Amino acid sequence: MALLIIKILLAYALGSVSGSLMLGRLRQIDIRTMGSGNAGGTNAFRSVGKKFALAVAIIDVAKGALAAGVIPFIPIPGLASSISLPVQAACCGFAAVLGHCYPVWHGFRGGKGAATAVGVLAVLQPWSLPLMFLTWFVMIGLTGWVGLGTVLAGLSIVPSMLWLDAPRELLLLGIALALFMVFTHRNNIRKMLNGEEYCFEKARILKRLFK
Repeated sequence: MALLIIKILLAYALGSVSGSLMLGRLRQIDIRTMGSGNAGGTNAFRSVGKKFALAVAIIDVAKGALAAGVIPFIPIPGLASSISLPVQAACCGFAAVLGHCYPVWHGFRGGKGAATAVGVLAVLQPWSLPLMFLTWFVMIGLTGWVGLGTVLAGLSIVPSMLWLDAPRELLLLGIALALFMVFTHRNNIRKMLNGEEYCFEKARILKRLFK
């Protein structure tokens, strides 16, 4: 158990390395003072630009992949664990997403976890990603609401895991990630219900096609 706790803490610390805040420091900006105030890729795109947002996304996806795909395999001298590697990978993956949203290095104010979750799933269950991306693209293409697309894409993890007959630890991870995406986007949901959510009008490609 001690080994698992250490690896979870390592994964959380890695997840706490925020792409937008780290790159923002190089530009002497704090993305949390711009746009929606969120340190995620969507706000980075809207507030700074697509090149900056792409770099942010690469960092945030990569740390999720490293947390789930590398940290569980790191040997720590003097410690051994009877907990299986898949369970360790699932725990480390979720810890990285948690770190992204509540980064210890940045005052516990981070993003909403979607890109890091994608990195985790790319390593542990890549076949769940097509439905996620399709759901995200369709919803944004129809509504222009990035938050709605992300929430529904997150929820799509669960049926994907069930359809793929994923092991129990991955199914539980999928459920945890789906619920956490709803939680981190709770303000977006509230704004949508109140008609206050930002609409990315240029992204409504599908709506224009079906007019």
